[in-house]
Amino acid sequence: MTATPADHQAFAAHALRVPSPFKCFAVRSEQAAHASQARAPYGWVHRVQTRFLDTGALAGLAALGRARMTVNTFSDIDYAPVTLDELAAAAPGVEDLAGRIGAALQSTGVLGDDSDGYRHQVAARIDYLGACGAGFHNDVSRHWTACLFWNLTLVAADVELVMPHAGLRLALQPGDLVVFDPALAHGLCRPRDQGQAVAASFGSGDDCHQIFLSGELALCDERWAALGSPWQAVETYAGRGALDLMAAEFDEQSGVIKRLSALAGCMLRSTCYVDEHPALPQD
Repeated sequence: MTATPADHQAFAAHALRVPSPFKCFAVRSEQAAHASQARAPYGWVHRVQTRFLDTGALAGLAALGRARMTVNTFSDIDYAPVTLDELAAAAPGVEDLAGRIGAALQSTGVLGDDSDGYRHQVAARIDYLGACGAGFHNDVSRHWTACLFWNLTLVAADVELVMPHAGLRLALQPGDLVVFDPALAHGLCRPRDQGQAVAASFGSGDDCHQIFLSGELALCDERWAALGSPWQAVETYAGRGALDLMAAEFDEQSGVIKRLSALAGCMLRSTCYVDEHPALPQD
């Protein structure tokens, strides 16, 4: 773990626990621009403990999100779009929320030093994300292999963000802003469950639900390379014995990758898949 500003921590996520017979992880893309390419997962997870949302602002933002999402049982996840004007009305004491989130994200350095770039990406789209705990999964469909995710915690009690293959368990508190690579498996767990996602631990009570503001940070190829995860030909990763996280399926409770034998040819050019969905613009 490294610390830069007092409120920013960076946790190493590059000493990954890769199951035999594979030797490393990589992720292919559905985007036409990377049709025959793959990249390694980004090797850090960032947590910024923000200070710009007081108790009233957190409650106002959470109330708006709660009214728009349906989350009933363990591992339910829901999204709801929201505008900056709606967020400003829900937290009237917070000036330029997009700018404040962007400034907090800038401390991670993932987009470089251009402060306007962070604010622009935040303002382009913010969603609410609601959960009742979360079994282990990753998010790699369509353009998400070309993005990092950010989540700003509004409501979370006695819950950790767990990334089992990176050996990370991060306790979340309201105001925490987390940036991570969605190609790596992740879930929301109780600390007492020691990194396991246990349905019974989210059965009832006021603390079973988590609410976040969420968004994407789209990285151009040059930024991926600068972060140590360049897009390269699939043959490069096949030669390294890579397991394709696009093809992986995870046990919901433990995060163990299932049916490893079926993944033997996962990094072949012949199995590449390109989505017809328009490519994500690159800044």
